[in-house]
Amino acid sequence: LEQGKMFGGCTSYNRVWIPDNEEVWRSAEITKNYKAGDRFLHVQLEDGTELNYPVDPAALPPLRNPDILVGENDLTALSYLHEPAVLHNLKVRFVESKLIYTYSGIILVAINPYKQLPIYGDAIIHAYSGQNMGDMDPHIFAVAEEAYKQMARNNKNQSIIVSGESGAGKTVSARYTMRYFATVSKSSSNAHVEDKVLASNPITEAVGNAKTTRNDNSSRFGKYTEISFDQSYQIIGANMRTYLLEKSRVVFQSENERNYHIFYQLCASAMQPEFKHLKLGSAEEFNYTRMGGSTVIEGVDDRANMVETQKTFALLGLKEDFQMDVFKMLAAILHLGNVEITAVGDERSSISLKDKHLHIFCELLDLNCDKMAQWMCHRKIITTSETVIKPMTRAQAVNARDALAKKIYSHLFDFIVERINQALQFPGKQHTFIGVLDIYGFETFDVNSFEQFCINYANEKLQQQFNMHVFKLEQEEYMKEDIPWTLIDFYDNQPVIDLIEAKMGILELLDEECLLPHGTDENWLQKLYNNFVNKNALFEKPRMSNTSFIVQHFADKVEYKCEGFLEKNRDTVHEVLVEILKESKVCEQSFRSSLSLLMVTLNATTPHYVRCIKPNDEKLPFEFDSRRVAQQLRACGVLETIRISAQSYPSRWTYIEFFSRYSILMTQQELSINDKKQICKIVLQRLIQDHNQYQFGRTKIFFRAGQVAYLEKLRSDKLRHACIMIQKSVRGWLQRKKFLHIKEAAVTIQQYFRGQRAVRTLKQTWAAIIIQKYCRGYLVRRLCQLIHVAAVTIQAYTRGFLARKKYRQMLEEHKAVILQKYARAWLARRRFQNIRRFVLNIQLSYRVQQLQKKIEEQVRDTSQFMICTDFFCCCICFIQSSPVDYSTLFSLCIKLDPFYQGRTASAMFFLPFFNRVLESHFQSQKEIYEKEIEGLNFKVEHLSQDINHLQKLFREENDINDGIRLEVSRLTSENLVRSRCQTKQSVLLLLSNTIQMCLWHKALSHVLEFSRLEQIRPFGISDLIKSSFVILLLYADLKPRGVVVNMIPGLPAHILFMCVRYADYLNDADMLKSFMNVTIDGIKQVVKDHSEDFEMLSFWLSNAYYFLNCLKQYSGEEEFMKSNTPHQNKNCLKHFDLSEYRQILSDLAIRIYHQFIIVMENNIQPMIVPGMLEYESLQGISGLKPTGFRKRSSSIDDTDTYTMTSILQQLSYFYSTMCQNGLDSELLKQAVKQLFFLIGAITLNSLFLRKDMCSCRKGMQIRCNISYLEEWLKDKNLQSSNAKETLEPLSQAAWLLQVKKITDDDAKEICEHCTSLSTVQIVKILNSYTPIDDFEKRVTPSFVRKVQAMLNSREDVPQLMLDTKYLFQVTFPFTPSPHALEMIQVPSSFKLGFLTRV
Repeated sequence: LEQGKMFGGCTSYNRVWIPDNEEVWRSAEITKNYKAGDRFLHVQLEDGTELNYPVDPAALPPLRNPDILVGENDLTALSYLHEPAVLHNLKVRFVESKLIYTYSGIILVAINPYKQLPIYGDAIIHAYSGQNMGDMDPHIFAVAEEAYKQMARNNKNQSIIVSGESGAGKTVSARYTMRYFATVSKSSSNAHVEDKVLASNPITEAVGNAKTTRNDNSSRFGKYTEISFDQSYQIIGANMRTYLLEKSRVVFQSENERNYHIFYQLCASAMQPEFKHLKLGSAEEFNYTRMGGSTVIEGVDDRANMVETQKTFALLGLKEDFQMDVFKMLAAILHLGNVEITAVGDERSSISLKDKHLHIFCELLDLNCDKMAQWMCHRKIITTSETVIKPMTRAQAVNARDALAKKIYSHLFDFIVERINQALQFPGKQHTFIGVLDIYGFETFDVNSFEQFCINYANEKLQQQFNMHVFKLEQEEYMKEDIPWTLIDFYDNQPVIDLIEAKMGILELLDEECLLPHGTDENWLQKLYNNFVNKNALFEKPRMSNTSFIVQHFADKVEYKCEGFLEKNRDTVHEVLVEILKESKVCEQSFRSSLSLLMVTLNATTPHYVRCIKPNDEKLPFEFDSRRVAQQLRACGVLETIRISAQSYPSRWTYIEFFSRYSILMTQQELSINDKKQICKIVLQRLIQDHNQYQFGRTKIFFRAGQVAYLEKLRSDKLRHACIMIQKSVRGWLQRKKFLHIKEAAVTIQQYFRGQRAVRTLKQTWAAIIIQKYCRGYLVRRLCQLIHVAAVTIQAYTRGFLARKKYRQMLEEHKAVILQKYARAWLARRRFQNIRRFVLNIQLSYRVQQLQKKIEEQVRDTSQFMICTDFFCCCICFIQSSPVDYSTLFSLCIKLDPFYQGRTASAMFFLPFFNRVLESHFQSQKEIYEKEIEGLNFKVEHLSQDINHLQKLFREENDINDGIRLEVSRLTSENLVRSRCQTKQSVLLLLSNTIQMCLWHKALSHVLEFSRLEQIRPFGISDLIKSSFVILLLYADLKPRGVVVNMIPGLPAHILFMCVRYADYLNDADMLKSFMNVTIDGIKQVVKDHSEDFEMLSFWLSNAYYFLNCLKQYSGEEEFMKSNTPHQNKNCLKHFDLSEYRQILSDLAIRIYHQFIIVMENNIQPMIVPGMLEYESLQGISGLKPTGFRKRSSSIDDTDTYTMTSILQQLSYFYSTMCQNGLDSELLKQAVKQLFFLIGAITLNSLFLRKDMCSCRKGMQIRCNISYLEEWLKDKNLQSSNAKETLEPLSQAAWLLQVKKITDDDAKEICEHCTSLSTVQIVKILNSYTPIDDFEKRVTPSFVRKVQAMLNSREDVPQLMLDTKYLFQVTFPFTPSPHALEMIQVPSSFKLGFLTRV
């Protein structure tokens, strides 16, 4: 990179990268400003070492990126793009964050962790399905999803090219891509195509993979698998093409290496009955399996793998006969390797006809043993004139034997692949395909031969295709953004390819030499020297060797040994041996032609690149060898991609991302502009004066290398200045607060001392006053006592004088009173006697007068008595003829007495007489009433007997009517089966009319009878119930939202039960069975037809629940009748036990509930991640960072983006719909709990897979969103649903993002608090924690290890992802209906007018 302008004179405190022999690059900080012309750069290494680093002014050391940009998902997001930045970013992600995948533009860099990671489960697959690459953390599934999505969107074939060194993880990566396609595109057929496609992997690995010094499961062939899709983009088949099988491994293995796995699997199974006829033993007994000295792989069970291989053969439809033929040929190869060839002199060799292994070889392949022994030691030379049989030396015979073994294995391998392809072919036309290429990466060893030359040649072709594709994408990006396109200089490896494949190139000269009878490797090498040394800069001759040549490949220089090139290129077996094997000679396409066909295929598809990196040669988990990684990065084209990007405008931001990230650098005047795109342009023109450092596209801003780092520095400075201002204000406030506190304390102290002084003075004054008080009191008391004594003395003498004087006066007055008493008494007695004499005189005269008057009155009474006698006679007659009225008699008495009118004396005179007359009258009336009561009692008894007799007749009529009704039902069912003859119709009509007349006379209530639907056809009651229950289909046409208004919950369910009760009343088992079957089938059909209609599912879930409860409530079982009213108990079923139907209905309700939950989940699932994770509602927490080539699909300014409000609105819609449909509160709570679990699980899973979301600010946003959900629960009164508890893992994850993560106490607090998160999940969040600003610190690996050590004692499942498909067990609580059946009315909106109440 051109660094001059970037440095602008290297200033102190900037950090640079210094080359290092051990670590490739080391970070250093400049300690002294660099000036033009300085020969040394004064730096300090991270370990504190001071260093004067010699520099070239034309090539200054590369700058280091700000820490905020380190650890990015995409290497192209780095501001400074160069090798040390790439290497450091990969190391931070791999070692510290334990992330093995990183994007580098269009490449996915995959570093082999040498450890099983929990990131490949089905939950991870579903999490990546449907997502854009920029939305999630880098992953092999993201590449597979991108290929699948582009295929479906563009109808264009795709290719995924997986390459890398042996042991880098190519085979595993290719396997995961195929597994992803098999999972997301699973077909609905029963052919299990996906399983068969995946089953091909174990077979090809068994026959094509082997242990090498670098990898225990190294693919020793290239494989291109085309996975075919139909128009629905479901897998319909696959086809496999193989390249460059390493046949030499069959007969030779280096030290610590093995032959192909299948040989060791066979040997491990040799003692099994089905393999005994192969006459095998342990792998140590055969030359071809013991050559490398390592027959066992640690942790691998060859016997179990053999069983798995057999299972996959069977899964592909390859029968046991075919399998046994394959195993015979493999065993024959092992026995062939043990055939002993003996030297006979120097020119001849021989094989004993008694050789055991030769006989077994011929027996297994059904060959002639004598011929095989002869022609393995002889060869036939055919000339124009004669045929010569020439003996071979032992070395030649051994080579012939090994060539035969390689030929057999090569054909066997091709035959197995061919049969696999036949098994993977299915009927149906291929619409598109996705190819997965698993091929060696660039290889260089201490000794490189023909195989490495072919591998590196293939990689040269692939690299050329890759370079052209990257160049093309860059050009398309610039053209799409309307940015002027300037030619970018990139490495073109066409000269190397020409050197290899052009006319008179290396391969053509090799073919030419192979055609010569006496061609040798040395002659061919000499031709290379003559043609290319000093004539082609890419070809060199080693200084110290005449048997090697050097080719300058795109990745590195490679020295090849010419030994064996001709023999391996010829790959011939003597014709006689071929004839003996009875195989026709097959003309194979050369490697060049197959490679050419591969390149044509790849060029016709859209490629996706996966570069697998081997982090160390010791296979240690998460150990990063910088030298080995740097070597592979150079070889696999990652750095070339970076170099191409860095030459133009590597950093690219959308206008929205730029505005969100750098709005802090904008002025208020700039922010007042409505057009954000215009704001970005104005701000950039102000901040970066050199307009050549950036370009404005249609949707993005393009920056040259280093400009984003400059903007980050400006942003960091602005934030630092803001922090200083905040710190200043806070510190000032703290100081003022401290000052006021000190001032308050000083005032308090002053107040205290002043108070003490005032109190002291006051006490002294008060003491003086007290003393004065006591002194003055003493003096006053003393004076008072003297005065008191004097006053008492004077009073005593005065009072004595007055008392004596008063006594003398009282004595005189007492004597006068006694005299007055006696005088007054005498006068009183005298006056009394005079008065008494006067009163007696007056009384005497009055009494005389009274006596005279009385005598006169008695004379008058004699005439009055006669008149009264006549009156009483009239009264007696009156009483006897009419009821007695005392007031009337009394008034007559008064009126008829002229002398005593107005007095009561006369009335009282006659009262005794009146009483006697009335008593006699009442007695006669009582006797009359008693006689009438006895007559009425007799009539009552007679009427009771009549009523009992009528009731008996009534019951007998009911029994007769029931019999007639059953007979009508029977005749009706018979009428349905037979033809409609007029005679039976008339009989049926007559019986129906008879029943109607009976029912008209009887008061049957609380049942519903169905009237006839057709006038022409007569129906019996049973048929009416069977046919009329197409009401379920009528319900299907109802709109639940319109039906539920003003009706009781579960009204359709109550109507259904009333019909069940009617069938029970008739005691008709067939009718009941038919009705229940029609009902259940009808509900199933309605649910099936509306399987995606939430309102309809809610409606029928509610009614199925109420129907089930009605069957329980009226079943007659005591446990369900506890809450029934006496009248409800009378409506219980009498004749049938419907417990079996209750179970069927319960299962149906569970099915409806599960479908109901699925529909709700499907509706709310697209909202969860955008609303809970991506949407930022809190002011000032936006933390967008550069995203590199893989941009996020969502935008913060997208008005269609889901928000937290969208989720709450959807939840409210669900809640209101369930309430309107009368769903039971317990069921509603279970549904809400399930939804909240889904929200928490999907959000948490997405958080695990999005490193850019693992920040403190995002934790604040998540916690805020959780509070919204909790508030919603509180508002709907659903706190008891336990929905809040399902969000606990997400809540703890949000807390974990916010909490401090530095000290031991922090680690302990994390372990104590995060009880709902597993150890794997806690470690994942800590490793993924990403600072948004320079002020935040990364979580150190030591802290993560500390937390992990504390959590080791936990016994939890080592599972990263939550299972979003998990369903809580649903329970249907029994809630008796309070509604009386007789009060239920059928709304007209149900359109059930044919139902009538009887």
